[in-house]
Amino acid sequence: MRPLILAALAAFLPTTAPASSPDAWTQFRADVGSSCLAAVRRAGMRNPEVIVHPFGTQSHGIAVLREGADKRICLYNKRDKTVELT
Repeated sequence: MRPLILAALAAFLPTTAPASSPDAWTQFRADVGSSCLAAVRRAGMRNPEVIVHPFGTQSHGIAVLREGADKRICLYNKRDKTVELT
């Protein structure tokens, strides 16, 4: 009886989403990098180093862009595919 109760309770526990394929994560990082790079170039950086977090948060991709002393954080909205810069 006890395993049955544990199985029933487990059905109500939060779970993580299934992992995306490695190709999907590679494409995600490329999208974050190119979108953030385009935005920061419009903001005046010419040739920044782009460091993309491998997975971001649940709702955003995150990148750090730096060129000399200038550093920016870029938030990429996963749903809308829009970008915000610090």
